[in-house]
Amino acid sequence: MRRQFAAFSLSALAAVATGFSALPSQADEAQKVLESPSSGFNLNAIEAKVAQGDAAASAGNLQQAKADYDSAREAAQSLTRFYRNLSGSFRGLDARIPREMDQKGRSALELQASIDLRLASLLRRMNQPATAVPLLVQVIQITTPASPSGQKAYQSLLELGFVTTPFAGGSAAGN
Repeated sequence: MRRQFAAFSLSALAAVATGFSALPSQADEAQKVLESPSSGFNLNAIEAKVAQGDAAASAGNLQQAKADYDSAREAAQSLTRFYRNLSGSFRGLDARIPREMDQKGRSALELQASIDLRLASLLRRMNQPATAVPLLVQVIQITTPASPSGQKAYQSLLELGFVTTPFAGGSAAGN
């Protein structure tokens, strides 16, 4: 009885595998749904969500803009975390994969910094400057103070009065 069931299982598996190989384009399309430029779980989809937030902010719908930016920010953070985890998992096994994941992770971090700056600006516009401070500090942490995003974030902290010492932007510190 066991042998009959095993033989039946193997023949069914072979039939299913043959059916899948007959439709490679459909299977590839279904598998790459996460690469869709307007939806899915990728940088392009996050950028599309940011664009929606920008449009809502321009139209004066600040609550919708905040929701869009929050959603985009959460997705960018998740992508960054997943890329970092994959990179670490493949270190020492296949150098190509950590390189790819590190590159994608850097892109996700840059996008996250951009979203954080937009969200902080929106919060300032909504008269919630104290809520913007942690976002601005995080931008500096993930991009460095000398980067354009870091400099912009620090300038915002200066304008808010959270810090008082101007940053020279990477040049030698003054006396």
